[in-house]
Formats: sequence, C-alpha cells, structure tokens
Amino acid sequence: MSGLRIGIAVLAVLVVATAVAVVYAEQRGRSLFAELQGLQRERDELNVEWRRLQLEQSTLATHGRVERIARKQLGMRLPTVETTVIIAP
Repeated sequence: MSGLRIGIAVLAVLVVATAVAVVYAEQRGRSLFAELQGLQRERDELNVEWRRLQLEQSTLATHGRVERIARKQLGMRLPTVETTVIIAP
C-alpha cells in the first residue's frame, strides 16, 4: 500500500508541475505575442516615416528646385556662347 501512495504522490506532483508549466508557457506566449505586435506597430510607423522621407527627398531634389537655388543663393547661370571655351582633344 505504501508503494501505491508514493506512486499517487509522485503522479500528483507531476500533474501540478505540468499544470504550472502549461500556465507558464501560455503566459510566455502571450507576452511574446504582445511584444511582436509592438514591434510590428513600430515597423509600420518606420515604414510610413521612410515613405515620407523618400517623398521629401524627391521633392527637394527636383531639377527646377536645384536650378532655382543655384541661381538665387550661388549666383550661378547658364554659360553663354561668349563664355564657353571648347578644348580640342
């Protein structure tokens, strides 16, 4: 009879340990899922910012804008026939 009681006690301990492991695994899964959602949200926000920056870069780098700034701020102008020098090879 004492062997049966020890067997039942061992089984009871194993059942409790298994239940604790299941609860831990479930909680860990939920925690990791919440972290994944946060990281996906951050990724989406970064993608939106990246697209905005690409649009801003394409706007700032247009030929007309660069030429306008070159004329106004740097005093640059297109060369005339008189100021053009051709060097023979």
